Amino acid sequence: MDMPVAILAGGLATRLRPLTEKVPKILLTIAGRPFLAHQLELLRAQGITRVVLCLGHLGEMVVRDFAQGQAYGVRLDYSFDGPKLLGTGGALRQALPLLGDRFFVMYGDSYLATPFTPIADSFLESGKSGLMTVYRNEGRYDTSNVVFRERQIVCYDKKVRSPQMQHIDYGLSLFEASVFAQWPAGTAFDLADVLHRLVATGDLAGFEVPERFYEIGSPSGLAELEEKLRRG
Repeated sequence: MDMPVAILAGGLATRLRPLTEKVPKILLTIAGRPFLAHQLELLRAQGITRVVLCLGHLGEMVVRDFAQGQAYGVRLDYSFDGPKLLGTGGALRQALPLLGDRFFVMYGDSYLATPFTPIADSFLESGKSGLMTVYRNEGRYDTSNVVFRERQIVCYDKKVRSPQMQHIDYGLSLFEASVFAQWPAGTAFDLADVLHRLVATGDLAGFEVPERFYEIGSPSGLAELEEKLRRG
């Protein structure tokens, strides 16, 4: 697995305040350890050895606690938004010099136990510029936002819903770096903007995963993952 993983962890995490007023979300203690420690162990078990953390709010605390990642068997690099927030897309555009030609993207509040290798293989075989993993959610864990057919994302929209949306964005994607290079450096934009453009041009592959996702972006999600990890 020679592709790095970019972890988007620069947000303000307002839904988790006051927990995140003095600690970034990715360092919140889950089952006795910082959440990032759980993430890095999952990635290392998948064969991932290079991780780029896209940071903003209180990001210096992450650098202080995790250094270059030696304790977790990975190489950590850091990319900071700078004086203004760049959004999830802009943060990835900023990190391109550290990421190379193609890379995974996941969120700093996601706990994803699905195997990465089949997803990477499917992306390379697709010949497309991006790939989104999806889960057949049917409205269970969050609002479904994807129409997925024949290994392709037909529709993706987090605002306008339709009955055909039975899947949800799982939170793990792959991209060619050239997709983000289309935006000028330092521009603020959202990852959803990138995904919408790829869907419109038929350039976004899809991969359905059977394992459900976990997240710590909300108090209920945090409590659920805490219980799961303590159960082992």
